[in-house]
Amino acid sequence: MSTTAKKRIVIVGLGAVGAMAAWRLSDRPDVEVIGVEQYGRVHEHGSYAGESRVFRTAYHEGGRYVPMLQESRQLWRELESASGRELYLEVGALSIAQADRIEMRTTLDTVREYSLPHTLYDTDELRRAYPQHAVHDGDVGVLDHHGGGIRSEVALLSALELAERAGAELRFNSPVLAIEEEPGGVVVRTPAEAIRADAVIVASGSWSTRLDTRLHDLLRLQVLGLTWFLPQRIDAFLPERFPAFLRDVGPVHFFGVPTLDGYSVKACSNPTWPVARDVSEVPTAYTRAELVKIGQQAQEFFPALNPEPVRSSVHHCAYTPDRTPVVDLSDSGRVAIVTGLSGHGFKFAPVLGEWAAHLAATGERGDVDEHFALAAHLERLEQRGAYGGGGH
Repeated sequence: MSTTAKKRIVIVGLGAVGAMAAWRLSDRPDVEVIGVEQYGRVHEHGSYAGESRVFRTAYHEGGRYVPMLQESRQLWRELESASGRELYLEVGALSIAQADRIEMRTTLDTVREYSLPHTLYDTDELRRAYPQHAVHDGDVGVLDHHGGGIRSEVALLSALELAERAGAELRFNSPVLAIEEEPGGVVVRTPAEAIRADAVIVASGSWSTRLDTRLHDLLRLQVLGLTWFLPQRIDAFLPERFPAFLRDVGPVHFFGVPTLDGYSVKACSNPTWPVARDVSEVPTAYTRAELVKIGQQAQEFFPALNPEPVRSSVHHCAYTPDRTPVVDLSDSGRVAIVTGLSGHGFKFAPVLGEWAAHLAATGERGDVDEHFALAAHLERLEQRGAYGGGGH
C-alpha cells in the first residue's frame, strides 16, 4: 500500500481562475487542494460578477487565443454536464462593424485561419436577419456559430461545488496577507493562521498587485461597467432570436447578450474611466451623467430599448500593457501566478485554470505560451509603458 503524501496546493483567490483551478486540481488523486478567498462564495466584487459574459471564438484580439477558446468551449461543456446546470448558451456571437475596421478584419482573419463555423452578412442581409439592431450603411456582420453567452456566476458556483465534492477544502472570508517561500515549501498567511503548502496558485485578480511588487508595477486596474435595459418587446431579444453581440462605431464599443432574466437585455459600453492602481480607488457606481450617455448609445444601437437602465453595476479587471494574461511559475516551481486577464479573460478561464493546476501540480511550465510569462511582460512594460486605459 502506497504511503506517498499528497502534494498540498493552496489557491489564493476563488474567482474565475481560482475556481476553475480548484475544479481541475480536485480530479488529481495525488493533490490536496485548499482554496482561500477574502470574500464569500461567488461575491459581487469579482471581475466575473454581473450575470453573464460574451463567449466567442471568432476573435478580433487575434489568432493566438483561438486554440485556447476552442479548448475552453469543450471545458465549459464539461462543466455544464458535470454540474447539471445550463451555463453556456451557444446562441452565436454577432460582430457588426464597417468592413474596413480593424476589429472586423482581424475577426475575419481568425475565422478563415481556423475554419471557424460562421455566417457572413452584408448590410441588407443584417437588416433583414436582425431588425433589433440599427444597422448603418456599410456595416457588415459575422455570426460566430460557437459564440454565445456564459452565466458567469453560476459557472463559478458550479466549479466550486464540484471541487468540494471531490475533496477540496474551501475557506471563505479569509483574506491573504502574505505569501512567503521557505525551504521546502510556501507559507500563506491570513489573519487567523499560517497555511503551509508545497505549492501555491495566486489567482487573486485585481488584488494581485498587493501580493507581489512586480505585479504592482505591471498591472493597472480598468474600471468596467455593465448595464441592462428594458425592450419594448422582450420576445425579440430571446436567446433563440438574438445572439450575443459586439458593435463598433467610431470610438464606441458596445457588447451584450440576449435576455437571460426574461425582462431585460444586457447592453454595455466600453470603459471611459481612468485606470487605477488599487481596488480601493475604483468607483462603486455610475454617475447620473454616465448612465444618461450610455442609455443614449444603447437606443442608437437598439431603437426598441428604453434608454433608462433598469440595472447597472461597476466592476474592475487587472490589465497588462498588451492585454495578454500573466501565466507564470516561480524559479522554485512552487508559486504559479495567473492574473492580468485584461477584460477579456473569463471566456478562457477554464484553460487558464487548467494551466494553473498543471503549473502547481508539476512545477513545470510545460506548453504554456512564453509570451504570457511574467519576465516577458516586464520586458514589454519597459518597452511600451503601463496600460493607460481605453481598452474594452
